[in-house]
Amino acid sequence: MKKFLFSILMLGILSPLTAAKITKKVCETQKGTFIFAGGECIEYAAIEGERKNALTVIVHGTWKAGTDILARYTPFAETINLTTDITTVAVALPGYSRSSTNHLHALSHKGTEKPFATQAYVQFLDQLIQALKKRYHADTVNYIGHSAGASMGATLTGYHPGLISHIALAGGRYRARGAEHAKGLIFVDDYMDRLDKKTQYLLIYGSKDTISRPRISKDFYALAKKQTWMSHWWRSKMQDIWISI
Repeated sequence: MKKFLFSILMLGILSPLTAAKITKKVCETQKGTFIFAGGECIEYAAIEGERKNALTVIVHGTWKAGTDILARYTPFAETINLTTDITTVAVALPGYSRSSTNHLHALSHKGTEKPFATQAYVQFLDQLIQALKKRYHADTVNYIGHSAGASMGATLTGYHPGLISHIALAGGRYRARGAEHAKGLIFVDDYMDRLDKKTQYLLIYGSKDTISRPRISKDFYALAKKQTWMSHWWRSKMQDIWISI
């Protein structure tokens, strides 16, 4: 009985601390690698390379809230670093690993439809990428996004043109469906006329993917081909870099 009461007491003490917002000051003193951006304390793994002025950022997709994302994505970041010698960062978005949820929920949060497609989340990602770029003194940012991370990254190239130089998109969403615009959700097709001609895109899809079907990536590619902003690189190279896995 004493152990039970002690557990209840500790739960009552710890819960407010867990739910409390993490300030910038607290964030910067935590053990591990953290950065405060967009009002959130974000944990990340960084593997530094010898090539200067460049940074690669890996952004994950939707997992169950609380998943230790860095345990899954750090090995991938290490592989990218080894093959490029560019400093590579894998981030844990709000609600994953030890990242905060000051203002934003995890991507799997119930009651919030497609949080990755809200302006608030894209704005947060914009500030996170800028903060990492500044921390690592990078002139060039490469972005690798999977699923929701791909969707947000694509949108970000139009939301903040010129921030990302090269972007690889795997299994994302790029266009709104039905009433999604009426709900305030945003996708890259809302910003097609703002995309930077210098940004280079790589579209990746799984031929047997039943969640992000190949048609989604192919339709985005077809839409992109029609835009007047398409550069010579797009016209001459894009058809050659499809990757089907």
